[in-house]
Amino acid sequence: MTVDERRRVKRLPREVRERQILDAAVRVFSAQGYHNASMDEISDVAGVSKPMIYAYLGSKEDLFAACIHREATNLLDAITRGVHVELPPDMQLWHGLRAFFDFVGEQREGWQVLHRQAISQGGPFSEELLAMRDQAISIVDTLLVRVATKQGLDDNATEALAAALVGAAESLADWWLDHPDVPSKVVASRLMNLAWMGFGDLVEGNTWHPVD
Repeated sequence: MTVDERRRVKRLPREVRERQILDAAVRVFSAQGYHNASMDEISDVAGVSKPMIYAYLGSKEDLFAACIHREATNLLDAITRGVHVELPPDMQLWHGLRAFFDFVGEQREGWQVLHRQAISQGGPFSEELLAMRDQAISIVDTLLVRVATKQGLDDNATEALAAALVGAAESLADWWLDHPDVPSKVVASRLMNLAWMGFGDLVEGNTWHPVD
């Protein structure tokens, strides 16, 4: 790196530098896992020194936590933007699912860190994921409450149904990581059919009961 290049690097705003480091960290963590990822490799991928990483984002543990927080925040923002409250409930859910799977498809490394790596590490890392899941459940629950209010569905059941749907979406996204050739719209459509066909009966008061 020339002297002029080093000078230009130093002039980058802090938020740009942090994004550069986080992008590199997500790439390395997704490929190597938390334990096998090294700060040396992250430094090489980011094109900055290790002392700069420590100065901007702290230790390897701090850096991993920052990656999880950023990816979780971006995912929730994408879902929130995807749900248009002026549309019918089924289209709200459809656009929310499309936003979720579009994000996973475009940010596969981020989703791998967020879901697979965070879960496997546990502790404070998984707590960030659980907080994200709770917010996602709240978004879906709000949608189902609106449906319940209009159609007579027992709104005491909406949170449980929302949790089931969020869990199904996460599982399907995890499956999709290993089947990247399937288009995001197709993946979202499969879950939409599984979920809404059931919800459609529920909002009309058609429920299944076991025979005693």
